[in-house]
Amino acid sequence: MSLDPVYLAREGHAAHLVLNRPDKRNALNGAMWAAIPDLLGAAAGDDGVRLLVVRGAGGAFAAGADISEFEQVYATPESAAAYSRAIAGALDALAAFPKPALAMIDGACVGGGCGLALACDLRFAAEGSKFGITPGKLGLAYTLNDTRRLIDAVGVSAAKDILFTGRILDADEALSMGLIDRLVTKEALGGAVEAFAGAVAKTSAQSARVTKQIIARIQSGQSSDDAATRELFLKAFQSRDFQEGYSAFLEKRAPKFTLE
Repeated sequence: MSLDPVYLAREGHAAHLVLNRPDKRNALNGAMWAAIPDLLGAAAGDDGVRLLVVRGAGGAFAAGADISEFEQVYATPESAAAYSRAIAGALDALAAFPKPALAMIDGACVGGGCGLALACDLRFAAEGSKFGITPGKLGLAYTLNDTRRLIDAVGVSAAKDILFTGRILDADEALSMGLIDRLVTKEALGGAVEAFAGAVAKTSAQSARVTKQIIARIQSGQSSDDAATRELFLKAFQSRDFQEGYSAFLEKRAPKFTLE
């Protein structure tokens, strides 16, 4: 196990981005935020990785940003801007990760930790997990990109509820709101993530990559096809994956897709 505060671990076809400060409930410090984009780049560049799993070590996902750093990072407008850029860079890089990304949540998922989870495509959580986004309790505001990702998950009214109150939600309410996508027992969480990773690994990496691009365009406001989306659609028919998938369907066998 790595001693780094955030690191990558390969498990089958999944790369795990592990937040590794269990003594601080994985509160994210500046060094962790700064390290995340490069770690994501390594996972994106590994053709054997079909799924990114973001998780915390030691019984928490992430309790938020490391408040012990606030006196230093908010000492000047320049240091505050640099710190904010590091956080935005990490969250935006995760949101733009080209492969499916899944947050595996057990325990506290608050503040920046919840922002990290929302930057993933899906969120699986264990019973007993807690959720909250609390800038209102610190006299701060949520960025536009972070707010948009929250609204994409829960809708406008629920986002206002979460942000105006800064309250902590239990896992059942988070599920009913759409903040998380699946809720299982603590004992079943690892198996649920592993099963999802196995299902993703059986499908076309190309299809997943293009699907993420199309969904991102829809979320950014595009409502109809343009030349770029039509090209994405038509190019799929010329790919090795389509030839393999089509042949496998006719031959009544499981397809063997490339990892590219």
